[in-house]
Amino acid sequence: MGSFSLMHWLVVGIIAILLLGGGRFSNMMGDVAKGIKSFKKGMAEDDTPTPPTRIEGKAAPEPGYTPEAERAREEHR
Repeated sequence: MGSFSLMHWLVVGIIAILLLGGGRFSNMMGDVAKGIKSFKKGMAEDDTPTPPTRIEGKAAPEPGYTPEAERAREEHR
């Protein structure tokens, strides 16, 4: 009693086509198809990974820098 059979849906579809007219119904279905296509296109564009713009990290050491030389400079201060 809670669900409709296939025959019920066919009758409802035929009545909808008669009330709305064949042209309107096909136009509505075309609009639905365009909406689905644009949705899929948007989802596909979101899946493309964007390359990182900048790599964060430690700065490169100065030329001639060694840890021993740094310790010697700190001891002389």
